Amino acid sequence: MKTFQDLAKLKGRTALVTGANGLLGRIFCETLAELGANLILVDLPDSDFETTKSSIINNWEIEVSCISKNLEDPSERENLIRSVIESNIELNLLVNNAAFVGTSNLNGWNVPLENQSLDTWRRAMEVNLTAVFDLSKGLYPIMKGSTGANIVNIASIYGSYGPDWRLYEDTQMGNPAAYAVSKGGVIQLTRWLATTMAPNVRVNAISPGGVENGQNSSFIKKYESRTPLERMATPQDLKGAMAFLASDLSEYITGHILEVNGGWGTW
Repeated sequence: MKTFQDLAKLKGRTALVTGANGLLGRIFCETLAELGANLILVDLPDSDFETTKSSIINNWEIEVSCISKNLEDPSERENLIRSVIESNIELNLLVNNAAFVGTSNLNGWNVPLENQSLDTWRRAMEVNLTAVFDLSKGLYPIMKGSTGANIVNIASIYGSYGPDWRLYEDTQMGNPAAYAVSKGGVIQLTRWLATTMAPNVRVNAISPGGVENGQNSSFIKKYESRTPLERMATPQDLKGAMAFLASDLSEYITGHILEVNGGWGTW
């Protein structure tokens, strides 16, 4: 029988993480590296690969490669898939983390409903949902024979709950419709892929609550008052969820949406 430590180890496995240089992307990469996984970091060309990569290789003896791609562009997704397949690696884990979020600086995005644009809606769907489907489908052929093969999608509480607009009063923050709808789509896509890819590849999702990242103090205070644990999440709060779903600790779990939200929605 494997020990708990054996089940948690990812040594010798390879994980591809999209949005690797973002707030959560970096903590996911560090978590997987700590467990021994080699990493393929994927993010936009102008993102800070060097900080992410150096932080990892200075602490963990693993291999790290970086691929610059704009996942909004179908041709760049196709090139990414092709390059990974042609590298002849054994890809064990795909983390679909890249997304436009509520604070993204897009025209027609973080604005009142009547000003939200269809163009931005389409862009968000392309990155937040279509890319998740595209990469999962495209990389499935090389993942289905891999050891411990699994996909971890990153959803959101707003894929399950409607926004409480009282939180946003007197702030410059927002909660665009396309963000919520795309994350709801990620949740259902996770379930669809789980039954479709079984038994070869497990597919689960992490659904985080709000992560504190310099938001308006009024927003933070109101958000915390609605949360049983009385605080917003920190990036570190997501480490355990990723370690669990990415490793053999969860080898009999698929189609699960792991909510990491401090109890949001329980009341």
